[in-house]
Amino acid sequence: MSPLARLFGKAPEPVLAVEQAALRSDRFRLEREADWKRLEGVVTRMEKGRLSRVSDEDILALPVLYRTVASSLSVARETSLDAATLAYLESLAQRAWFLVYGPRVGLWGWLRRFLGGGWSQAVRSLGPDIVIALAAMIAGVLVGWLLVAGDPEWYGALVPEGLADVRRPGADARTLRGTLYGDEGQGGMSLFAAALFSNNAQVSILAFALGFAFAIPSILLLIHNMAGLGAMLWLFERAGLLPDLVAWLSVHGTTELFAILLAGAAGIHVGRAIAFPGEAAVLDAAAAAGRRAAQVMAGVVLMLIVAAILEGFFRQLIQDPVARIALGSFMLVFWLGYFFAWRRDRAASG
Repeated sequence: MSPLARLFGKAPEPVLAVEQAALRSDRFRLEREADWKRLEGVVTRMEKGRLSRVSDEDILALPVLYRTVASSLSVARETSLDAATLAYLESLAQRAWFLVYGPRVGLWGWLRRFLGGGWSQAVRSLGPDIVIALAAMIAGVLVGWLLVAGDPEWYGALVPEGLADVRRPGADARTLRGTLYGDEGQGGMSLFAAALFSNNAQVSILAFALGFAFAIPSILLLIHNMAGLGAMLWLFERAGLLPDLVAWLSVHGTTELFAILLAGAAGIHVGRAIAFPGEAAVLDAAAAAGRRAAQVMAGVVLMLIVAAILEGFFRQLIQDPVARIALGSFMLVFWLGYFFAWRRDRAASG
């Protein structure tokens, strides 16, 4: 009997409740503590990479021990056992979950698998969507060119103010050429390149995110974005500088525009799955398409990083238009080869 019970003859009700709860907690812990300690020992050794010290019996018992702890945690929460026991079980269950159900590969393993075939396979699975996105982008360039050719006032509507700067209808050839070569206008062109990259990164994200609306907003966004490029191509063509602009853009543009193409295709893929789920339920079809599209978008981020590096360094260092075209063509061939020609199984067999 507790001291209070000996003092008053009979313990007060709150004291009895506390003593009974403590007894339940102690009894609950004693009945199951052996399994908890065994699981804790196995988890600790595996977390430290000491698999050689884990017996075959413990490896086989790991899922059972985890379920035992999970069951104990559920009971502890329902019966309001002491906070220390509850915190211990929560921590142990979480650690064991990662060993039983967590990912089997680390970051580098995932990256190796992603770059070694997972990304390119996901891109190839979007074949029809890539064709649709490419058609939309080409249509956008043509629309922009024709609109501005018919009425130059369209230029201001198609090319944002931050991208236009001195590149406007009426600018002479010397001014436009100065934005492409040498030191003249390089500060302004650097700002233009940064604005262009920021715009294309936003377009890539939006083209994917808007795909859920049956892909229609993604297609319209691709057309609108490329219409601005078409307008600018028209402007430089009138000044006789179209090859020079294409050379300047190709350094990073073949990578950056390819990234936009894949982002648009990813959004179209999701929208097409929602609109035409086939025999699968709409949610199931959308989930499967979303997983493939998300993998493609992870690669799009890498492509945009590569484009930023090309834009920040090589575009400034290379002034010769032929060399610029060569670098841009090399990057285009590299991406086409990586996505559509190279196969992981072929590389392994070679």
